[in-house]
Amino acid sequence: MGNPLPPNYGKTVTEPPPQTPSLLKLAQHPDPFLQAAIEEARLNQSAGGLPIAALLIRNNQILTKGRDRRLQTSDPTAHAEIDCLKNAGRQSTYQDTILYSTLAPSHLGLAAAVQFGIPKIIVGDTVNKAPLPAPTSIQIIDLHESQCIQMLTNFIRAHPNPWTADMTQTR
Repeated sequence: MGNPLPPNYGKTVTEPPPQTPSLLKLAQHPDPFLQAAIEEARLNQSAGGLPIAALLIRNNQILTKGRDRRLQTSDPTAHAEIDCLKNAGRQSTYQDTILYSTLAPSHLGLAAAVQFGIPKIIVGDTVNKAPLPAPTSIQIIDLHESQCIQMLTNFIRAHPNPWTADMTQTR
């Protein structure tokens, strides 16, 4: 007997099937918010810091930006996500925000997202720092962005001491 007909054969479909962006489409259209975070990370590196940055997004717009300022300030809590949330000031809710980070968040950054109820974190680099297990309340999306990975890889090669010392303290 031939192949059976598809279940929707002859019926009008009112909803288009959900579409998943292909890797080719993502490569052709990089995420504009991650690109903005990469620019912030570059600016931070040129100011003597680690090439790490974060953005808080609401309604498809940048609400605030933050940079990892641990090297510049000798403040071990000055992670990019924390700086970003400080710059946001008090918000009535974070449930409608997305946190972007060029690097997988540390325990501190992840805890801040939990504390404020940020439901989604989009990450550019999980190669130079493996992601931590996320609580079920937070969706973490790894874009595996080559610019993020290469930027931090190059920094670590050129400046291994601050990176190694810092990563040893945050484990």
